[in-house]
Amino acid sequence: MFKQIGNAIKWIGDHFKGLLFLLILVILFMPSAEAPLKQANLQEIKLFGPIMDAEKILKEIEKANKDDDIKGVLLNVNSPGGSVPPSIEISYAIRELQKKKPVIAYASGIMASGSYYSSIYARKIIANPGAIIGSIGVIMESANIKELMDKIGIKPQLVKQGTYKEAGTPTREWTPKEREELERLTKDTYDLFVSDVAKARGLDINASGTYADAHIFLAQRAKEAGLIDKVGIISEAKEMVAQEANVTKPVWKKKDKLESFMEDLSSKALLQIQSYFYGLKAQF
Repeated sequence: MFKQIGNAIKWIGDHFKGLLFLLILVILFMPSAEAPLKQANLQEIKLFGPIMDAEKILKEIEKANKDDDIKGVLLNVNSPGGSVPPSIEISYAIRELQKKKPVIAYASGIMASGSYYSSIYARKIIANPGAIIGSIGVIMESANIKELMDKIGIKPQLVKQGTYKEAGTPTREWTPKEREELERLTKDTYDLFVSDVAKARGLDINASGTYADAHIFLAQRAKEAGLIDKVGIISEAKEMVAQEANVTKPVWKKKDKLESFMEDLSSKALLQIQSYFYGLKAQF
């Protein structure tokens, strides 16, 4: 029996690429359960997983902006945040889209740090009752592996120009000047974050300690802090998009089968990475 199982596993391994190709063909040519009778007038854009690059979602936002048939957009968010520049790119792209058509952001899981920044310019923000919101803060970290390098017998060599060129190095402890330089950088980034949140959400920047300062809120407390507008589920978020867009008969845009299949695969992979490596620690 074990030999037969082993042979089956070996056959699958030897023919994996062929099986994957056949699966994609089946997905592509499988008849749809139902064909939409009307032109799509609403669109959902997903922001899932750590934000490391904004290119894909920016293209989706741009297409939605240029498509006159699309009257409203739902930004579905489940992300712990990520890198600073792509988070800001998404945020400002949503701000431009919102000028032309209503955008409702929905926190389906985590809307924290960079992903909250990405959502602030939506017309309204709705969060699932169990969603985690906030973490308005900035973190920069690096390991000090000097002792490990000493044990292994590795000695770094470098040539540099500029006092702070080694700031953030993992090969030794940072000097007081380097730490001061990095603290200044994170403070400037944090001030930009808080300023944009205060403007977008109509909050008092002088009271930022109540809603920023890397506080993490469950949905209801986030609403009380002014970070979101409503606690609800995704059907309510979709209803709000239709209402804000003055659409009486909503038809949501569907992606083609291959694109949807690949997106599902990548989303699941990203969420696995998020659950293993990020947990509640959102980086911006």
